[in-house]
Amino acid sequence: MSWLANKFQGLKPSINFSSVGKVVASAVLIAAVLLSFLGMYWSSEPDQFDVVASAKEQATERGYLNNSKKLAVGYTTASTLHTIMATLLDKPGGFISNDILPPGVFMDNMPAWEFGVLVQSRDLARAFRKEFSRSQSQSTEDVNLKIAEPQFNFDNKSWALPSSESEYRRGNKELMEYLDRLAGQSNNKAQFYARADNLADWLSDVSTRLGSLSQRLSASVIEDKPQLESDENTRYVRTPWLKVDDVFYEARGTSWALIHILRAVEVDFIYTLQDKNALVSLRQIIRELEATQANVWSPFILNGSGFGVLANHSLVMASYIARANTAIIDLRRLLEQG
Repeated sequence: MSWLANKFQGLKPSINFSSVGKVVASAVLIAAVLLSFLGMYWSSEPDQFDVVASAKEQATERGYLNNSKKLAVGYTTASTLHTIMATLLDKPGGFISNDILPPGVFMDNMPAWEFGVLVQSRDLARAFRKEFSRSQSQSTEDVNLKIAEPQFNFDNKSWALPSSESEYRRGNKELMEYLDRLAGQSNNKAQFYARADNLADWLSDVSTRLGSLSQRLSASVIEDKPQLESDENTRYVRTPWLKVDDVFYEARGTSWALIHILRAVEVDFIYTLQDKNALVSLRQIIRELEATQANVWSPFILNGSGFGVLANHSLVMASYIARANTAIIDLRRLLEQG
C-alpha cells in the first residue's frame, strides 16, 4: 500500500476558486438583469377600458342581456368597481403592494399607484353601502355590500394568513352577487338610488382626497422658512425627496380609477345630471383627469424648483388635480342647489 500512498501524495486540489467566483458573479448579474426587466414590465400601468362595453360584456356572460339590451340603473357603476378591483389583482405582476420577494419588494411606484386606485375603490364601496343602495338613512344595509365594503378595506400589506388578494377577491365576489341581484337574478332584488344627494355625498369624499393629493404634490417645492406668529395655526410640511415619486404615482392611480368611475356615473346618473344642468361639469372633470394619464417620458420623476431649469412633474400633476377638484366643487353645488 505504500506505493499507493506515494502515488496520491503529490496530487493537489484542482478546484479553481477564481472560476467559481466568476460563475457566481455572472449568475448574480444575469438574475439582476432579468429581475430589472421583470420589474419594468410589472411597472407598466394598465390601459383604460370602456366602462359601458365592459359592463355589457360582464352582463352578457352572466346571462343578463338575453331578453333586454338595457342595463339596470347602477349596474355600470357597480360593474366598473368590480372591474377596477379585478384589474388591480390580475394586471402584470398581480397585486404588488404586499410582495416580500424581488422584484416586487424593491418596487415603490407601482404599489403607490395601486394604493391610489384602492383608496378610490374603498370610497366608492362605502358609498354603495351607505348611500347608493339605500332609500333613506333608516333603511337596512344591502346583505352583500355590507360584506364587500370591509373586505376592500383590508390591509394592503398583508401577504399571508390571509393575504390581501384573497380578501379583495372575496369582496369582489360579494359585489358580483350584488350585481346579480341588481340585474333581477334573485327574488331579493338589490336597489340603486341615483339621487342627487347620494352623488353629492360621494363627490364630497372625492374632493377631500383630491385636495389632500394636490397639497402633497405642491409640497414638493415648499421652502423651509421661519414660522411666523400669524402662521402658528397653519403647518406646511414638505414632501420628503424620496417620497415625491410615490405621491406622483398615487395621484396617477387615483386619477385612473376616478376616470372610469365618473364615466360610469355619467351613465347611471344621466337623468339626475341633466335635470341639474350638471352634465357639462362632470365631463370637464373627466377631461382634467384624463390629462394626468399622459405618458411620462422621463425615466425619473423630476423635482425641479417651480421656475428652475428642470421640470417639476409633481407641480404639473397638482395643477390637473386642483382643477379637477375645483370642477367637483362646482358640480356638488349644482347638485345641491341646481
